[in-house]
Amino acid sequence: MHLFRDRRFPILLALGFSAGVPLPLVAGQVLRQWFTESGLSLTDIGLTALIGLAYSLKFLWAPALDTVAPPFLSRLGRRRGWLLLIQPFLILAILATGFSNPATGPFGTAALAALVAFLSASQDIVVDAHRIEILEEQNQGYGLACYVWGYRLALLASGGGTLWLVGALGWGGAYAYAAALLLVGVLATLASREAPTKAAAPLPWGERLRLSVVHPFADFMRRPHWLAILLFIALFKLGEALAGIMTTPFYRSLGFSRDEVAAVGTVFGLFATLGGALAGGYVVARLGTARALVITGLGQMLSNLMYVALANAGHDMPMLWLQVGIENFTDGLADAAFVTYLSGLTSRAFTATQYALLSSLAAVPLRTLGASSGWMAESLGWTGFFLLTTAAALPAMAIMLFLLWRLPPAQPSGAPAPAG
Repeated sequence: MHLFRDRRFPILLALGFSAGVPLPLVAGQVLRQWFTESGLSLTDIGLTALIGLAYSLKFLWAPALDTVAPPFLSRLGRRRGWLLLIQPFLILAILATGFSNPATGPFGTAALAALVAFLSASQDIVVDAHRIEILEEQNQGYGLACYVWGYRLALLASGGGTLWLVGALGWGGAYAYAAALLLVGVLATLASREAPTKAAAPLPWGERLRLSVVHPFADFMRRPHWLAILLFIALFKLGEALAGIMTTPFYRSLGFSRDEVAAVGTVFGLFATLGGALAGGYVVARLGTARALVITGLGQMLSNLMYVALANAGHDMPMLWLQVGIENFTDGLADAAFVTYLSGLTSRAFTATQYALLSSLAAVPLRTLGASSGWMAESLGWTGFFLLTTAAALPAMAIMLFLLWRLPPAQPSGAPAPAG
């Protein structure tokens, strides 16, 4: 089978691209750069972390999108109908966000950004379901790879691209460019074909919620030390989350330009993360999940000290490249080990649903606690704040060592046995 001749794979690449476009605009560097340049306080910028809660809580309304037929467009099929209903509203919401003014009405801009996040998370739900339904089991891996690469390309086009265009087009024009990128997703939806519908009627919304949330979580709660596991999952990325929210105003305070942030922080940072994730897979295979988790977790924690070094160096481009490279590479390393460990926690009866649920719940504390990052930065100053983000990883490290002692993960094949 020639995969590149199968129209489903370029369609999934385009739908992945469409899914990735909104994230930097409302829950990432672009929005925080805009708020920073508009003169908002660090406390207000920190509160933007709450906008991304929709991405973490989307499992709550996912059963409704599975059960309810899309109004007006049901003849196109459940998945394509919902996508062609959501995508135009998503484009309009991004346009409206771009033409708001956070300098005079930050609440209005934040409310529009939250609407974009909700519509974007809803698009993610439908795209994921469509991807699974249109592919045979043996092609799921290829389909997911196409989706992920499309998503990563969108982070570059929407993140770095939008920031670069602000100087020429203004914030409204740059957001209009980003909204236009979503036309790729609209065209992909029109070109796609709905998977054959099953004869069985869809389950009621409440029953789907019970099967997709209540049962997998109840099963997880029956395992030993489940509360410690949840705490570890919730806290493992806390230091990174606190630091990441304040990265944009921090760079701005040191005098780095918007273009410098786009080139180094967004584009180079993304490639450093991908490189770290690839290296992390090798580390897990060679050392085993337990050792890899300890080593990469320690590296992730200590890499926050690079912010302290940059704060002391000031506007120093080589130091910025070094800080971004080390920070993002160690994040990618730790992500690979963390995902491997998280995957091993899931029950075979609920593999997909438990993994999705655990990964979503893990992000909720990061976004809620992360909202206080601006207040802490204002109170402590940059050096004190980034030292605190380094120390914030210690509780998760302690819980991790306890769990690895009491519940050691299975040794992957090919990994050397632990010494002595």
